[in-house]
Amino acid sequence: MSVEEDNPAALKALTDTRFTTYWLDSLGPADSEPSLAADIETNLTIVGGGFCGLWSAILAKEAQPDRDVVLIEAQSIANGASGRPGAILSTSVMHGIDNTERMFPNEVAALEDLGRSNLDAFRDTLEKYGVECDIEWGGELKVSIGDEGLGAIDEDFKLYKKYGHDAIKLDKSAVQAEIQSPLFHAGVWSRKRSGTVNPGKLARGLKRVALQLGVQLFENTPHISNRFDGEEIIIQTPNATIRTKKVLLATNAWAAGHKSIKRRVAAVRDRIVVTEPLSDEQMASVGWKNRQGIYDTRTQLNYMRLTRDNRILFGGRLDYFFNNNTDPEQDKSAEPYVRLVNSFYRTFPQLKDSIRFSHAWSGPIGLTTRMAVHYQRFHKGNMIFAGGYSGFGVTASRFGAEVGLALLDGKETDATRLSFANSVPAYIPPEPFRWIGAKITMYALDTLDEKGGWRKLWVKLVEKMGFPITL
Repeated sequence: MSVEEDNPAALKALTDTRFTTYWLDSLGPADSEPSLAADIETNLTIVGGGFCGLWSAILAKEAQPDRDVVLIEAQSIANGASGRPGAILSTSVMHGIDNTERMFPNEVAALEDLGRSNLDAFRDTLEKYGVECDIEWGGELKVSIGDEGLGAIDEDFKLYKKYGHDAIKLDKSAVQAEIQSPLFHAGVWSRKRSGTVNPGKLARGLKRVALQLGVQLFENTPHISNRFDGEEIIIQTPNATIRTKKVLLATNAWAAGHKSIKRRVAAVRDRIVVTEPLSDEQMASVGWKNRQGIYDTRTQLNYMRLTRDNRILFGGRLDYFFNNNTDPEQDKSAEPYVRLVNSFYRTFPQLKDSIRFSHAWSGPIGLTTRMAVHYQRFHKGNMIFAGGYSGFGVTASRFGAEVGLALLDGKETDATRLSFANSVPAYIPPEPFRWIGAKITMYALDTLDEKGGWRKLWVKLVEKMGFPITL
């Protein structure tokens, strides 16, 4: 049986797997802040305790230390996407330079400059407050799968150089010297301001900073509803009411806060597997001495990175569940990860039969036709949704929070003057058309490279609708 069809081996490797995020599971439980139990009044309320919400709270308090800031989280901090990503750091705030050119061709240089500044500020904050989160600055590396991806590598290299990045192009021998996989025929390596981070440690560190700065943080406090009385926004939670001047909705794939948000945001699942720690011999067989965050040119792209204790995180198989389901039971069993494990075997055949997977999970992505953050305005601009992070969100969420706060407070900045801050993605069809279209698309992506045919026509149709799914 070939590697491509070796489902029994994949299932065996998943025998003792924990179907939960490695990032939080490896840290153990954390003390929760109390839920909101009494009515309060405040100047700014942030809904959502992921990266965007935490950064919003920190930035708001740093800018105005005397500002009353409340953050409510439906469950626990980083329970959602922020505790589940691959966590490859990037300067891009628009899901890659190629996506920036697609969406905002006249603003690429400005957005790339803003992205570099954002990454520097991200790093400065962590150093200022002593946030330990296993950061490694190995850069980001895009690799070609076979010769078919060579054009994409050439194009990415041109864009990196055009917009001032420290990037080098690697031929087949050079990329193999970085990471040993028979699939990789070339690469482009952006070497500065990029790398990897432990998102679980990062989220807990940012929570500590927010509390240190005086943010009132309430966990297990879901937003139920909100209304505007002309002067204040009244937010209803299970046991108390919040009266607030401003609201930032940092709910991304959950799209909580207003029924209109989901018209532009779909909760797509992104699956990930993590190996047990590699031995010294296994690491030598893979190489990877510079420990880059890596993603490839497959139609259903895969991304990979190392953890501090030399596990390989390998992710990238998307799926969609009816009605934006953000917690599907199906993804808490082995079967959905078999295809991903087989893709791992094709990438690293030297590890097949010698490695098992300690963790597997899926995380919700707030997918839009933009594939990057956008802002929706409600209650005369006093409530703003900031979301739609579809990749590189660990760093882009800081940028999204900073711009969202500026828009909420009516401040004009270099970023708020750009069109990305004053436009929204296209509508996404409602159910059941959303589910039907997503399922056909996911199947087409899974089999496009091997079978082609009608799949190519379908993918072109989807991309004409605004989704750059082969980007």
